[in-house]
Amino acid sequence: MNTLIQLEILRTLRNKRYLMFTVLYPALLYVFFINAYGTSPLANGMQVKTYFMVSMATFGSVGAVLTGSAQRISLERKSGWVRQLRLTALPGRAYTIAKIASCAVTTLPAIVVVFAIGAVEGVSLSAPQWAGLALALWAGSFVFAALGVALGYAAQPDAVQPIVMIVYMLMALLGGTWFPVGGSLESFARFNPVYLYNQLATFVQPGHGFDLGAAAGLAGFLVVFVAAAAHLYRKDTKQA
Repeated sequence: MNTLIQLEILRTLRNKRYLMFTVLYPALLYVFFINAYGTSPLANGMQVKTYFMVSMATFGSVGAVLTGSAQRISLERKSGWVRQLRLTALPGRAYTIAKIASCAVTTLPAIVVVFAIGAVEGVSLSAPQWAGLALALWAGSFVFAALGVALGYAAQPDAVQPIVMIVYMLMALLGGTWFPVGGSLESFARFNPVYLYNQLATFVQPGHGFDLGAAAGLAGFLVVFVAAAAHLYRKDTKQA
């Protein structure tokens, strides 16, 4: 399983589309948003540079695991690579775990690059806050890695890309990626994993602690998505 994880990571990091859309694109959007919004605090009281540093880091990390895992699995199903793996001694759960783990590792460049630009732009956090924020966002990415694996088996290979993009953009739109979510919309946003993901960063605001409710919600989504991925993998095995 370790060999498969290493192979998946190397394949992703060598992919130019991955570098463009999940590392460079969020970084460019971050620069755009902080210039477009100016220096006034947002409606939720958070500084513009800090807020969009987090939201663009989550945008990049979700994109890295969601689109990467789903599309790669669909291509592997279409090419017959998954069928070949099933003939080996690798158990199904090991394949699923390897996909989730390797995808989650590839989120680190997306997070680190945006954080580096944020630091250059003047985002001021203590060393424990920087480390805690990076750890929280990296851990949260496992949820979307599991969702990506599930979507990769749920959709037909020819349809997986538009399905993933629709899911991805809707979750981002209603999850606080482009603007703070408030009012009546916030009660619905609590059922959106991207919103909960962004909420993991609220502890960097003065007077705020770590959002245990958001962490618990993401843990629940992780269980659901992993169970769905395992079920769909077994279903695909029976159909193969």
